[in-house]
Amino acid sequence: MTAKQRSIEESRKDFDSYFKRVFNGFLSLVKGMWLTINIFSSPSRVITSEYPENRDTLKMHDRFRGQVIMPHNEEGDHNCTGCTLCEKACPNGTISILQTISPKSGKKVLGKFIYRFSQCTLCNLCIEACPFDAIFMGQEFEEAKTSRDDLVFVLNKREGKS
Repeated sequence: MTAKQRSIEESRKDFDSYFKRVFNGFLSLVKGMWLTINIFSSPSRVITSEYPENRDTLKMHDRFRGQVIMPHNEEGDHNCTGCTLCEKACPNGTISILQTISPKSGKKVLGKFIYRFSQCTLCNLCIEACPFDAIFMGQEFEEAKTSRDDLVFVLNKREGKS
């Protein structure tokens, strides 16, 4: 095969490749337009959530990882004993547990459970490390604040805010 024949063969392959790409692009466009037309013709099949209009009824999935919360009962008690296992499990120091001495028993008890949401990677390691089920991942997802100071929480207070 001569150089001229090879050149013609390569040009023909490039030409075929170009038209294949044009045809595939056109086919992709037609598929997208067909999907759009189907959605417009039957809007009842659309599964998009109408956020923020549905805030009151919106339920996140059970495995959703939001901000760490510490549930309290009606008297304001919680299950946390201040064992610091969650603090040790946290990879970046998001949790700080400050212990105090109980005046009644003289033993160490939980003083403050400080949680810095701005540093949290939502890795769930602290929840898995807690042997008393004292903390959980919350379902709240609208956590935007204007100041980092608003993202520091004291979880063992009833109101949950420092």
